[in-house]
Amino acid sequence: MTTCEETDCENEAAVELHVPWSDNMLVCTAHARVWAQKDGVVPEPLDEAADDWR
Repeated sequence: MTTCEETDCENEAAVELHVPWSDNMLVCTAHARVWAQKDGVVPEPLDEAADDWR
């Protein structure tokens, strides 16, 4: 499993973020919830973590 791409976070990545002004990112659910509130960011749960993203 991949780790979250946010700095200093060692949680497992569970969501791919499609960020229009940057590259896509793989992040944990906690960081995904924060990022998903920004305009234009689209979160897509990874297949193995879909149950955790509610």
